[in-house]
Amino acid sequence: MRSVIQRVSRAEVRVEGEVVGSIARGLLVLVGIEKSDDETGVLWQADKVASLRVFADAEGRMNRALEDVGGAVLAVSQFTLAGSILKGRRPGFDNAMEPSRAEALFDLFVKRLRSLGVPTETGRFGTMMEVELVNDGPVTFVLEAPSR
Repeated sequence: MRSVIQRVSRAEVRVEGEVVGSIARGLLVLVGIEKSDDETGVLWQADKVASLRVFADAEGRMNRALEDVGGAVLAVSQFTLAGSILKGRRPGFDNAMEPSRAEALFDLFVKRLRSLGVPTETGRFGTMMEVELVNDGPVTFVLEAPSR
């Protein structure tokens, strides 16, 4: 599982012009699920996202988490994160998990965040989405589960 995490002052996702998920201050998390992913890795990533201290404290240091700043998560499935552009000029998606299994793991990620008390909005799995955000900083991280 590979996630791109962006600290935002606001973000929203639209499907066919309709806003389906929207947050103010928080984290936009783009989630790519690969064939080798399992529940353990998904739960690890959700726990990590919920506890990341990437918001500034009074001294301007990244020392505060979502809970400390009243932040939320906008989680958006993005299978292209499981793609590779190393060979040729067109991306390959051999590592992307089959959609129905990937959707179940994405749903588990969202449920875990919510169970940890993190207000969480989502896009719509498997649809063409428009994601709009204001990256605060900019602050962006790539998160991958440690090798098993």
